[in-house]
Amino acid sequence: MAARPTTQAALSESAGIDAAEATPNAAESGADARSVTLAGPLVLVGLMGAGKSSIGRRLAQRLGVPFADADAEIEKAAGRTIPEIFEAFGEAEFRNGERRVIRRLIETGGPRVLATGGGAFMADDTRALIKERATALWLKADFETLFERVSRRSNRPLLKTSDPQATLRDLMTKRYPIYAEADIVVETRRVPIEETVDKVYHAVLDHFEREATPIQ
Repeated sequence: MAARPTTQAALSESAGIDAAEATPNAAESGADARSVTLAGPLVLVGLMGAGKSSIGRRLAQRLGVPFADADAEIEKAAGRTIPEIFEAFGEAEFRNGERRVIRRLIETGGPRVLATGGGAFMADDTRALIKERATALWLKADFETLFERVSRRSNRPLLKTSDPQATLRDLMTKRYPIYAEADIVVETRRVPIEETVDKVYHAVLDHFEREATPIQ
């Protein structure tokens, strides 16, 4: 089971994070005096377009910990973009590399916010590792929100089909029951990103406060 973080009145500084950057002011944090010190990674899961990278970066700053993007780390390790990896080697090889990168990030990175690709949590071994060594947070979004976002970009290999909408709906049907195994679930909507970040931040605080409360 993953080590549990402790709550405290102020954020602890993390190595490599500037205090002024890591600690938000009262207005940015919703004037909530609560905080949490992570003992391990907080792993964001969810479908493409859920906002894992953009929300994750801001959430990491609020929590005072580093941020890592698994897809970016895969591209760095491979020296290719993800669409190029899919084209050259296929999805199976991409998934193998994804598992290796996520394992490294979880086992060696310490407390951090980690954004993962949409298929990462579907792998049994990766999901088991996250459950054992980290805390999973599902950014759940409805079809309309997801499709609007993914339609803005053309670098989604899994949506390069004759009917991207049907493909996305099929992914939701297959993956949402697995994503639901995450420790924290936050439903996101088409609102300003800082509003979503604030909602996610408070969901994290609420989760770890419940974890720290002894069962009577």
